[in-house]
Amino acid sequence: MELIVQNKKARFEYFIEETFEAGIALKGSEIKSVRLKKVNLTDAYVLVKDGEAFIINMHISTYAFSSLFNHDETRRRKLLLHKHEINKLESKKKLQGLTIIPLRMYLKEGLAKVEIALAKGKKLYDKRHDLQTKDLNLRLKKIHKRG
Repeated sequence: MELIVQNKKARFEYFIEETFEAGIALKGSEIKSVRLKKVNLTDAYVLVKDGEAFIINMHISTYAFSSLFNHDETRRRKLLLHKHEINKLESKKKLQGLTIIPLRMYLKEGLAKVEIALAKGKKLYDKRHDLQTKDLNLRLKKIHKRG
């Protein structure tokens, strides 16, 4: 498994409830850009519409060596999930008010995969608490290294 990109902002902004692995339908020039790691997941989210899941605002840069058949960088891309997984995502999103976000993208056996998650937004005080615990852990590591 080769990690392409990770959405570091997601774990800071959201509580992760449940994760899923999804395939993604890409064009030829898109997969070539993915292999060059020219992908950004920062503002991306997943939309479920008519029994299909799509990833919106995922930025894949244009492939430099393809001229005529290049792709739109932020086009809507279809996620490949089982029907029961799509139904589960849609029902939890509606009932519990959760958001579906991508966490990371990777290549698995030559195929592009996206790890998506059902997530609940954090409040400002939750983010502050996370920063405090992170800072405390760093200080404890430094003290432990010295002594």
